[in-house]
Amino acid sequence: MNLLISLVSHIIQLLNISIFIWCLLSWFSGINWQEQPFRTLDKIVSAFLAPFRNLIPPIGNIDITPMIAILLLQMISSFLGRLN
Repeated sequence: MNLLISLVSHIIQLLNISIFIWCLLSWFSGINWQEQPFRTLDKIVSAFLAPFRNLIPPIGNIDITPMIAILLLQMISSFLGRLN
């Protein structure tokens, strides 16, 4: 059971880092999202954020779904840490 919790915790950390990097890269207009590795990063993060975007509309031109997703992932990670 500890191995499974540890694996899920590491996947959550990797997803958190991916979302953070995706957000930072979105600030640069010169990024071509159709080239690798940006395309893969965009597909992974966009697929994860899609359900959040259906529930939470943008506020003005600001998309807060990455922040909400990171907070949710942090809460899940904290919960898993207590189980471990």
